[in-house]
Amino acid sequence: MATPTPLPMAVSLQWDGQGAPRVTAKGHGAVAERIIALAEAHGVPLREDNALVTVLSKLDLDQQIPRQLYVAVAEVIAFAYALGGRPQGAPPTAPGSGPTTG
Repeated sequence: MATPTPLPMAVSLQWDGQGAPRVTAKGHGAVAERIIALAEAHGVPLREDNALVTVLSKLDLDQQIPRQLYVAVAEVIAFAYALGGRPQGAPPTAPGSGPTTG
């Protein structure tokens, strides 16, 4: 019996420089593929982290990430900056971050 291929998962975060980053999009399967395609089309860096996506996908849309995830999400933001990416409209002093895929 073949092992089923897991559905793709994606979560998009945004940080406006105030408070903690917020979940702006999340989904599995076709929705995740659409989130990823939109990020790629707009040059938003993607980072694969199955464990982080699993936890973030349990948050509500527009919910700030909990304090326990600050370090993990800070690593995603640093990753995005290292690649030179920042979503359109994000202030230069406030790093934005794009989708994390799983």
